Amino acid sequence: RWVVMGVLTTGFLSFGLWVHHMFTVGIPALALGFFSAASMLVAIPTGVQIFAWIATLWLGRPVYHVPMLWLVGFLIVFVAGGLTGVMVALVPFDWQVHDTHFVVAHMHYVLVGGMFFPLMAGLYYWLPHFSGRMPSVRLGRWGFWLVFIGFNTTFLIMHWTGLIGMPRRVYTYDTGLGWDIPNLVSSIGSFIMAIGIATILLDILLHFRFGQPAKKNPWNADTLEWATSLPPSPYNFVSLPEIDDRHPLWKDPNLPDSIARGEHALKTIDHGRRETWGVDPLTGKVREIIHLPGNSWLPFIASLFLAALCLSLLNKAYWIALAATVATLVALFRWSWENGTHPNAAPDARTQPGEPPLHSRTFDGPGLWGMGVTLLANGALYLCLLFGWFYLWTVSPEWQVPEQSELNGWLMLASALLLTVGTLWMRRVPAQLRRGTSVHLLRDLCISAGLGLVQCAALLWLLLDANLDITETAHDAVIFVMLSYSLIHCTLATILTILQAWRVMKGYVGLHAPYETVVVEQLWYYNLGVLWSAYAAIVLFPSTWGGA
Repeated sequence: RWVVMGVLTTGFLSFGLWVHHMFTVGIPALALGFFSAASMLVAIPTGVQIFAWIATLWLGRPVYHVPMLWLVGFLIVFVAGGLTGVMVALVPFDWQVHDTHFVVAHMHYVLVGGMFFPLMAGLYYWLPHFSGRMPSVRLGRWGFWLVFIGFNTTFLIMHWTGLIGMPRRVYTYDTGLGWDIPNLVSSIGSFIMAIGIATILLDILLHFRFGQPAKKNPWNADTLEWATSLPPSPYNFVSLPEIDDRHPLWKDPNLPDSIARGEHALKTIDHGRRETWGVDPLTGKVREIIHLPGNSWLPFIASLFLAALCLSLLNKAYWIALAATVATLVALFRWSWENGTHPNAAPDARTQPGEPPLHSRTFDGPGLWGMGVTLLANGALYLCLLFGWFYLWTVSPEWQVPEQSELNGWLMLASALLLTVGTLWMRRVPAQLRRGTSVHLLRDLCISAGLGLVQCAALLWLLLDANLDITETAHDAVIFVMLSYSLIHCTLATILTILQAWRVMKGYVGLHAPYETVVVEQLWYYNLGVLWSAYAAIVLFPSTWGGA
């Protein structure tokens, strides 16, 4: 619970944390004080998480093997990086060490300590599960100590190099400045660290051929992944046990054998589905059976088109980027069509006596939570855009507001009202399914989709008719991005609603399978909030303050 609270608090404070990278660019003093406070306060929830991790080790059965070495190294290095982070959160100190080797050292202590060390701990911990063989203890220990000593030799002294004035991103300097010996020591440390990484790579490569076969649960761990065979089979578990203890393998050492014998739930496969439990996030009680997507090339094909999109944008091949975007969307929409209650995903909807229903037969499931979390992250992006808009309005001396905007405020209001009606109509779809009727299901979906099409057309007309000069003024550029953002999301919601209507006609959505409608409903609500907030920022706010 404390870890969750620490993560949530860290995430909240991070909205003001990132500005400590920009303390020297001329931010107003009041804003500097706010962001400096946020940068220092983040140490509190981070400290809570670190003490919770230490308490977890204290209450467990830690074994002093190679994974534990990397974990202890992570705690030492990451905490050291956090301490220097509190130092650079103080604005006068940041002004002193900005763009020096002190910042380079701090960054590496945070990134290498916070990512590389725990990554290596996890790699060595799960390597036997991946390969079925044990890595060399001697090579593993040598690799850790060489990296740990080399890393600290390189970057610990770099704090001092920065404090005595050496800027970063320089490859040569005059002698006699006091930087010679510290840089020599750092160079020696970097070679030691490189030898350590080479030792680790050698250990990993050799263990595939010469490593001793790993016994079941070689670390005497308590978690369920070690209840499977080593290396793992093409499937995860033959059957799924009910767990009522934080340390299931310590409580019942024979649990792996009973799982393999199929003595627990979800042991049948004659229905052709891939299944797992869906549980209540608070109580852990089983609520539904989640049937997972089957084999498909479509996600891989979509990723190839997405890679083509990124490469074409980098090379300014915009027509190719547009074609790749369309191809990506087609592949993803096709894949989504084959999921849910489609025969390819759930060929048989029956469950065993006493089992809960399939998630597609309920109003809850992974897609609902996935859409919510995605929109939460998406909303953070949009809020940053809104923040930039108001920031430029209030403090930027370069902000130029045209005397009269070309934007048609009445047309934007009409588009927002159309979206409001469409969202309220979309709300009727899952509402009637909850009441146990589907008489007007197809009609309501078609009306919502029709309203969405008209609303998107109005928004597109608004965008094209605005005559925005996006290459000359930030004012017009921000308006263009806001409207384009809303148009893209509204178009997506409309397409998904049309697909829902089609799936109703195919029999994939209805009283027997209401789940997908609540997933799409979330997107409509999100779009409603986005467009009205954009209307308030672009039309109402400027008309109140003056300008356009």
